[in-house]
Amino acid sequence: MYIEIHNLSKKIKGVTVLENISLRFTGGRIYGLQGKNGSGKTMLMRAVCGLIRPTEGTIDIDGKILHRDISFPQSLGALIENPAFLPGYTGFQNLKLLAGIGERVSDDEITAALEAVGLDPRDKRTYKKYSLGMKQRLGIAYAIMGAPQIIVLDEPFNALDESGVLQIRDVLLKKKADGALIILACHDREELELLSDEILKMENGRIST
Repeated sequence: MYIEIHNLSKKIKGVTVLENISLRFTGGRIYGLQGKNGSGKTMLMRAVCGLIRPTEGTIDIDGKILHRDISFPQSLGALIENPAFLPGYTGFQNLKLLAGIGERVSDDEITAALEAVGLDPRDKRTYKKYSLGMKQRLGIAYAIMGAPQIIVLDEPFNALDESGVLQIRDVLLKKKADGALIILACHDREELELLSDEILKMENGRIST
């Protein structure tokens, strides 16, 4: 598994939000994105996930060009910005509904994802009764269910207590060991340095040196 970004630029209403980015990501590694708010981290992750079309340049995923050969990466799990689920459904029910869209994830895999992030798949509480930390865990469970080859996480440790951070860190390291390509943005520099095989610093929509 690899992702190659070639001379990627993106303009929105005449404003350049990504400028001339060229990168290569490979499976079995964790890549950290570091930068201030507005530096382009989230926009780059959106581009990799196929959520925005580049103004210039290409994104090559295992030999297939995004938005030409494929609309989205074929094995992708992502949590970008705040997770949003149906408030009147349980965590399991929410993931079950989302899994049904792509018909690619079994009930056992949903259960495994929930347990991996510290949620009880049998919990009858609905999403609206979840704490902020539980909502974040559910978002990460959604991103990892079905063992995607590409995992993209925007601030995965938001709202988590120390035990939650340790648990999610362990999940990500296990996914890396299984060969997943992981891209994450995190404001906690120490956590980013601890997890990442490579840290990419962003500033004004560009990779800074």
